[in-house]
Amino acid sequence: MTKTATKSNVTLVTIALFVATFMAAIEGTIVSTAMPTIVGDLRGVSLMNWVFSIFLLTNAIATPIYGKLADSVGRKPMFIGGILIFIFGSVMSGLSHSMVVLIFWRAVQGVGAGSIMPISNTIIADIYPLEKRAQVLGLNSSAWGIASVIAPLLGGFIVDHLSWHWIFFINLPIGLIVMVMVQLFLHEDKHHTTSKMDIAGTTWLTIMLLAIMYAFQLVGQDPINWQIVAACFLVALIATVMFIRTERLAADPLIPMELFDNRTFVVQNIVVFLVSGFLIGYEVYLPDWTQGILGLRASMAGFAVTPSSLMWIVGSFLAGKLLARTSPYRIINLSLFFILVGAIIMVLIPAYTPFVAFLGISMICGTGFGLTVTTSIISVQNEVKPTQIGVATSFNTLCRTLGQTLMISIFGIVMNMTMLRGVRQTEHTSLKMMDKLINPLTANQLSDKILPQLRNILYNSLHNVFVVGLILILIAYAANLADRKNKKERIN
Repeated sequence: MTKTATKSNVTLVTIALFVATFMAAIEGTIVSTAMPTIVGDLRGVSLMNWVFSIFLLTNAIATPIYGKLADSVGRKPMFIGGILIFIFGSVMSGLSHSMVVLIFWRAVQGVGAGSIMPISNTIIADIYPLEKRAQVLGLNSSAWGIASVIAPLLGGFIVDHLSWHWIFFINLPIGLIVMVMVQLFLHEDKHHTTSKMDIAGTTWLTIMLLAIMYAFQLVGQDPINWQIVAACFLVALIATVMFIRTERLAADPLIPMELFDNRTFVVQNIVVFLVSGFLIGYEVYLPDWTQGILGLRASMAGFAVTPSSLMWIVGSFLAGKLLARTSPYRIINLSLFFILVGAIIMVLIPAYTPFVAFLGISMICGTGFGLTVTTSIISVQNEVKPTQIGVATSFNTLCRTLGQTLMISIFGIVMNMTMLRGVRQTEHTSLKMMDKLINPLTANQLSDKILPQLRNILYNSLHNVFVVGLILILIAYAANLADRKNKKERIN
């Protein structure tokens, strides 16, 4: 287990973990701000989506591997190693001279980023008691929400005053500072292990995740090549069967199958998968509403989701208090109630709802997000042996990543199909007009006569997206019912 010598060491390690999490979180969104400039410089618009997709793919694949290594080798060396890979990939991304080269180094960057979130949460589990752990986990998780607001502003500033290369170069000094702080202030018992890496299990898991995530990337494109999608799902199915078979026979499996015999462990990961899917839809499509329908500037639209980041911390604080008094089953019921209220409101509200109402919805949802994610992390950590905390935490992180990655593709399909149907049913409209509508800088180029019709199409599209989001939360409620037998068992 990880042990820190003094309270000041714990604080400094916590700061380092927060900075590392923020660095990884902002990297996922800041690149989108610079992408038009990058495409103009490297001339690879047809490959643009892969700059984002490859980062997510390698991140997801690396996550469970780091979790296993964190348990067997140690948190500290794996965390520092991941940061080192991340900043090396960042620097090389900044030096890229073509889109293909950039995509390659983004893949390396994603491999490094796969260590940050799961190992950060594992270290927090090692150095904090239960109630305090929930608060710190909430603060650490809020880095993602804060990054979503700051990234566009910071990205725009860097591109305007420096160059797009510095989008990646800034990770070098930040990453080095984090590495030094963790090296100096995180004191960990040495790990002595004779176990070998589960190469076969790692290979099958990699194939499975690669096939699944690539399939959903294809589903999000237009037109969809259904033959390749079907082939990917077939490969994923075969790889899943082989992975389970391999893990059951392995002496030291990458993900022990015995974990899935624990009902609470399974339910908590299913719930966080579904809630993460709703979360990404909420954060991505709410700004489309405030920009495209209400006509607000991008900076103002970004603030619509800011209260959720703040209330996330409050929800995590509540989770810490409640986990000492009641069961994860009851807490998840409460957390899903908050999110359900927000989801129902998003489905029912009219198109021209005042901006202030979205701030209230964001506060409600943020409380639910904080309660759900924090309860999920702590619950899965509590349900496993101390030697499996890294694996359990990384699997929970993987579920969150998969939930967001897969559902954003489904939301995109729902959004695009509804818009296409709306355009076909409305005279004198086109999808190019919809693109202009969503961007407030180009919306003023549209005719005042056609603007209400375009906004109605956008409203219907977003309405359907949030209907799907509501269904996710209802399924999460149903999944949590499977754990009702443990409703009286609190975490000690």
